[in-house]
Amino acid sequence: MQRSGTLHVRALPSGRIRRRTGRAEVSKRVRIEDVAAAANVSMKTVSRVLNHEPNVSAATRTRVEAAVEKLQYKPNPSARVLAGRRSYLIAMLYDNPSSNYLMEVELGILDACQSQHYNMMLAPLVYDAKDIVEKVEALVVQSRLDGVVLTPPITDDPALLERLDELDVPFASVSPMEAFRRIGVVVDEEKAVAEMIVHLAGLGHTRIAHIKGHPAHGASGWRLSGYREGLERAGLVFDDALVVDGEFSYDSGFAATNALLALASPPTAIFAANDDMAAGAICAICERGLSVPRDISVCGFDDTPIARHIYPTLTTVRQPTREMGRIAGQELLKAIRDRGAGGIVEVPYALQLRRSTGPAPA
Repeated sequence: MQRSGTLHVRALPSGRIRRRTGRAEVSKRVRIEDVAAAANVSMKTVSRVLNHEPNVSAATRTRVEAAVEKLQYKPNPSARVLAGRRSYLIAMLYDNPSSNYLMEVELGILDACQSQHYNMMLAPLVYDAKDIVEKVEALVVQSRLDGVVLTPPITDDPALLERLDELDVPFASVSPMEAFRRIGVVVDEEKAVAEMIVHLAGLGHTRIAHIKGHPAHGASGWRLSGYREGLERAGLVFDDALVVDGEFSYDSGFAATNALLALASPPTAIFAANDDMAAGAICAICERGLSVPRDISVCGFDDTPIARHIYPTLTTVRQPTREMGRIAGQELLKAIRDRGAGGIVEVPYALQLRRSTGPAPA
């Protein structure tokens, strides 16, 4: 006896529709047409909702999103590229010795991309290479990038920014210098550092040293300015001998601290311009048989995972690095959809007081 040819449809977790006719089963990927039919809208409207475009009413957007969820529809990246000029791909450009910082920024950008069905690629560069502009241009053209996120110190390369403008490539910057602020995210680093120095002075420290960051990095200048401002607010005199060069790396923090400890009158507290250098400072101090914070207090900046994983745990300035990456990604995607959109977002900082700082030795 022949079975009825009635068609039964149900959604599968894999984003496919199973059509059962008799004993035969056929699995078919959910298409944008299926979502449009379920929401009773056009395919163009579904596309607008998926791409977070304006000009869609709240009620219609809710109906489409409900259909997407019910059918577990997954956009086909290849089809999206072929349907328009976008590649749905952005890149994070970086050259920074702090892997902890970069990882947090990367995770934040990925959060932004995943929420809007974008992909991200990593593009390591050498910031002072003579051909950096040519390399970025080749990357943009060959990978058909919709935009890029710039991280320090690449953030402040005027020749690169000019070429991205000429290519009409949207970009967002993480912690750009004042002169280059257009789209991206910043923290008031100068104010944060000044507050940290005042805190150290309040613990009785009068010889507070500073390990600077890489000179090409905009943050190095802000953090040095904040150090100076903090000393002034605490009524302390700036001493050139207590300011040493670093490169935002663990090794440079280790070397800089050894130089400070070799002074005839060494510091009782060290502010390092990032957590990696502060970790190097703690190691150098301990190798000399000294104790942190009993003999010397140490603090850093960023509050990356290393600040909580070393001993003693590190007093530092928390800038929400992952959140900053997410915001930079969001502002970039706004600019990709609408060239007049996107802007600079300032996020708050907070002092994280932990075991690496204490009262000045008697």
